[in-house]
Amino acid sequence: MAKAKRMYGCTECGSTFPKWAGQCGDCGAWNTLVETLIEGAAPPSGRAGWAGDQANIKTLAEVSVEEVPRFSTASGELDRVLGGGLVDGSVVLIGGDPGIGKSTILLQTLCAIAQRFTALYVTGEESQQQVAMRARRLDLPQDKLKVMTETCIEAIIATARLEKPKVMVIDSIQTIFTEQLQSAPGGVAQVRESAALLVRYAKQSGTAIFLVGHVTKEGALAGPRVLEHMVDTVLYFEGESDGRLRLLRAVKNRFGAVNELGVFGMTDKGLKEVTNPSAIFLTRAQEAVPGSVVMATWEGTRPMLVEVQALVDTSHLANPRRVTLGLDQNRLAMLLAVLHRHGSIPTYDQDVFINVVGGVKVLETAADLALMAAVISSLRNRPLDTDLLVFGEVGLSGEIRPVPSGQERLKEAAKHGFKRAIVPKGNAPKEAPAGLQIIAVTRLEQALDALFE
Repeated sequence: MAKAKRMYGCTECGSTFPKWAGQCGDCGAWNTLVETLIEGAAPPSGRAGWAGDQANIKTLAEVSVEEVPRFSTASGELDRVLGGGLVDGSVVLIGGDPGIGKSTILLQTLCAIAQRFTALYVTGEESQQQVAMRARRLDLPQDKLKVMTETCIEAIIATARLEKPKVMVIDSIQTIFTEQLQSAPGGVAQVRESAALLVRYAKQSGTAIFLVGHVTKEGALAGPRVLEHMVDTVLYFEGESDGRLRLLRAVKNRFGAVNELGVFGMTDKGLKEVTNPSAIFLTRAQEAVPGSVVMATWEGTRPMLVEVQALVDTSHLANPRRVTLGLDQNRLAMLLAVLHRHGSIPTYDQDVFINVVGGVKVLETAADLALMAAVISSLRNRPLDTDLLVFGEVGLSGEIRPVPSGQERLKEAAKHGFKRAIVPKGNAPKEAPAGLQIIAVTRLEQALDALFE
C-alpha cells in the first residue's frame, strides 16, 4: 500500500501546500489551510473504492433494480423516517442540540436490534459505566448489546472486523481521530478522514452505521459540509430540550423520502413513539379563543393537523415587530402586505406574533391562508370556530392556489371531527368526506368572507 503524504489544502480554492501557512498563496484567503492526506498511486492488486467494490462498467439494463432489503429498528417512527427500515451498508448521520435525545434513541434502538442481530455501541464521549447506567434507568435489555469505549478509528474498524456487527453506532464522529493525521479530534480533516474510513468499511462489510454529529450555534452539523454528502441519510432532532415532544426529520435519504417526520415523546423511560401526532398537537381549549386556527400540513408521507396562533397588538415602536416561531418570518411580512393590499386590512401599526403549537416547523406554503386567518381573528378579537380547518397558498395578487395532497389532508380533518374546511378550489374534492363541509375559494376576499360565517 502506498504511503500517505500529509499536505495542507485550502478550503476555498483547493490548492495544496507542503507546509501550513496563515494565508493561501493562490487565492489569498486567510486561515483556510487544513491538514489532509494525499495518497500515492494504489497498487493494481485491488483496493476497494469508495462504494466498497472494484470499479466496473455496466449498462443500466444490466444493473439489478431489485428493491433494497431492509430490516426494522423496532421503532415504527424511526423506520418511517429512514424510509421503511435500515439498509445493509447504509450510513446514517444524526444531529441535534445537546440533551435532545440522540444517544437515548440510539441506545434504545441498538438494545432492541441486539436481540435479533449482533450490535456494537462505540462511544467516545462516555464510559461503559455511564452507558450501562442509562440502559438500566430506561429498563432496556442489556444482555446482548456490546459496548466499546474508543476514539481511534483504526482500532474501531479492527474490532468491528472481528465482531462483525449488523449495526454499529459511533457516538460521536467529532471525538474520533485517525493516527494518519496529527491534528486534534474534531478538526475538519479528522472528521472527514474518519468518516471516509467508516463509510468505506460499511460498504465493504454491509454493516449499517449510525454516526452522531454535534451541531453549531446556528443548528448546522459541525465539521466539514462534505460529511453530509458522504453519508446516505441525514437526520435532525428538533424540539426544545425541556419540552415533551421530539421531532426527527430526514433532510437527506438515498433510500427513502426526504422531509419525513417522526414524532416522539420524552418520558422517564426514554423516547416513546407518537403514532397519532395530530391528536397531540390539537390539545385545543374547550372554548374558542381569538387568534387560533387549525391547519393541515404535509410531512413526508402523512398529513398532520397543527394549531397556528397569532397575537396582534398595537405597536409603540417606529418599526412594528414581526416575530414567528415555526414559520418563515419573511413570508409573514409578505402575507401581511398582501392582506393590506387585497383585503384592506392594515397592520403597519401593529406588532404581529405567530406561533405553531407544539414546536413544529411548517416549511410549506400551505400555511399561508391559516396564518392570515389567525392574524385577522386576533386583530378583530373574534374567535374562529373550533371545528374549522384552513389551508392554502396565497399569491401576491391575492389568488388562493392549491397545494399538494389536498384529499389526504381533508380525510385527516374528517377523522378528527372537523365540520368545515376552507380550501383552494383546486383542492376541493368531487365528494367531500362524511361530515365535512368544503368551502372552496379562489380569491383572498372570498376566504375572508367565509371565515366568520
